[in-house]
Amino acid sequence: MTQKTPIKELNANDEGLELALRPTAWEDYVGQEKIKANLKLIMQAAKGRSESCDHLLFCGQAGLGKTTLAYLIGKEMGVNVRATSGPALEKAGDVAAILSNLEPNEILFIDEAHRINKLVEEVMYPALESRRLHLIIGKGPSARTLTLELPPFTLIAATTRTNLISSPLRSRFGAVLRLDYYRLEDVEKIIRRSAEILKIKIAPEAVVKLARASRFTPRVANRLLKRARDYAQVYKRDVIDEEVVQKTLQLLEIDKLGLEQTDRDLLTTIIKRFNGGPVGIKAIAAALNDEPDAVEEVYEPFLMSLGFLERTQLGRIATEAAYKHLGLSSRNTLI
Repeated sequence: MTQKTPIKELNANDEGLELALRPTAWEDYVGQEKIKANLKLIMQAAKGRSESCDHLLFCGQAGLGKTTLAYLIGKEMGVNVRATSGPALEKAGDVAAILSNLEPNEILFIDEAHRINKLVEEVMYPALESRRLHLIIGKGPSARTLTLELPPFTLIAATTRTNLISSPLRSRFGAVLRLDYYRLEDVEKIIRRSAEILKIKIAPEAVVKLARASRFTPRVANRLLKRARDYAQVYKRDVIDEEVVQKTLQLLEIDKLGLEQTDRDLLTTIIKRFNGGPVGIKAIAAALNDEPDAVEEVYEPFLMSLGFLERTQLGRIATEAAYKHLGLSSRNTLI
């Protein structure tokens, strides 16, 4: 009897592949040319002054390469990168422990920075401005303030929700850089590069089809490539061709533009239940049995980039392009 591979092992293998596909040099990082040009200027200037880089805030949707950029900066500057996340910093002591143990010029990378506790955030202000930590020891009349001097360091924060980063925190970054969705040709380059790393044979037309369904996002492109590889392996196909990609997308319920079932459900809900809108985000989330934050952060940005959804003061509106994509010629009427 064939023994099944444990789920944990499968996940670990997939995560290992994800790390293997990440660029490890600037020349391997495809796209985001303006961002790279700005970062190279900042790093070159910092090196010329023998200083650490300015604190940096990366904004953009998940999977666009914010974490990869942080590690590339560390490699270029010749320093270590220590990573954590906003939710992990629950109290002032957590920040103090991390910052006080940094080596000179090291980089602290905080993912999901918009989820940092506000009390923790206030402790970070003097650390970012003057490299000092002010900690309160004890309680009541016997409480006293302890000031710790910190070595030079760079904070790189990443967020998918720029509007949730407070103004005091945002103002302490030397540069705020927004990563946009990738161009189709850049996604195609990424797929070809990943296929070479994974030693996969893939037809040119399959690359194009995968790229179009990848939501203009490298992480999604690599995920779909790996699933197409699985399909080709199971069905004994030596090359990932257009048919393999089509079958893979069908199994994943992803259409040619990259819309998943939840995306289509969202648009259909607005069109059929709310007559195309405008409708509020809470009403949409309730109809989908989902959280408003998930709708606003995960689904809406991509639908808006395709021109399928518009945000107005009165609420969300499904556009004519959304009707056509779903096979609807007018409100609630099938073609």
